[in-house]
Amino acid sequence: MLKKLKNYKFMFEELVSRDFKQKYKRTTLGMLWSILSPLLTLFIMRIVFVNFFGRGIEHYTTYLFCGNLIFSYYRESSTGGMNSLVSNASIITKINAPKYLFLLSKNVASLINFGLTLIIFFIFCIFDGVTFGWNFFMLIFPIVCLVVFNVGIGMVLSALYVFFKDIAYLFDIFNMLLMYCSAIFYQIDTYSETVQRIFLINPVYCYIHYFRVIVLDGRIPSIQYHALCVFYAAVMLLIGMFIYKKYNQRFLYYL
Repeated sequence: MLKKLKNYKFMFEELVSRDFKQKYKRTTLGMLWSILSPLLTLFIMRIVFVNFFGRGIEHYTTYLFCGNLIFSYYRESSTGGMNSLVSNASIITKINAPKYLFLLSKNVASLINFGLTLIIFFIFCIFDGVTFGWNFFMLIFPIVCLVVFNVGIGMVLSALYVFFKDIAYLFDIFNMLLMYCSAIFYQIDTYSETVQRIFLINPVYCYIHYFRVIVLDGRIPSIQYHALCVFYAAVMLLIGMFIYKKYNQRFLYYL
């Protein structure tokens, strides 16, 4: 895969540039929306939820920001990945290039947006009085896991979307359900241990929780928790690679 990616380096760079620029095409503020959008969403969520769920939670706005930051990246990356093959059908049917190039370009474009928002997040943490420490370098771990997870789920969704267009509507509903099950604006500490373990079935919640443990609690999760994060990322990537390999030739007949 890496060798093919190197051979198509120029094409891949052009795809990433196009996907990133396309998001802000015909907008007045352009790339500033990468910063304004999460901040405005955070502001609205704080107004709505602070009186209902924020009482007793220290640095509640940062708590919200952690959840919104990770979930927004997951949603943008997975949704972009789902459309990667169909939206590039005119290129795929004319050029013999690896299909995953189009998926990876969407993910890299989403990762750039995430990186810009992450910088704002760190600046916000300073103003919110969050204590920085060497453990913040461990945030690289959940980010890498989430990137791999997003690539995997993008492979699965993009393949399904080629054959079943209803996936787009079902995925929107699924994402709404997933958002409410990711504890973005509420804590799960008041629930029983059994319920708290059920939340760990949700990979997105696991990555959100990892961020919060590092940023707000100032500690590093257990080895078992690291293994769980790697497990979700690896399994999703393997499933995606299997589907791409199995249906690679059939994509052309449906695009």
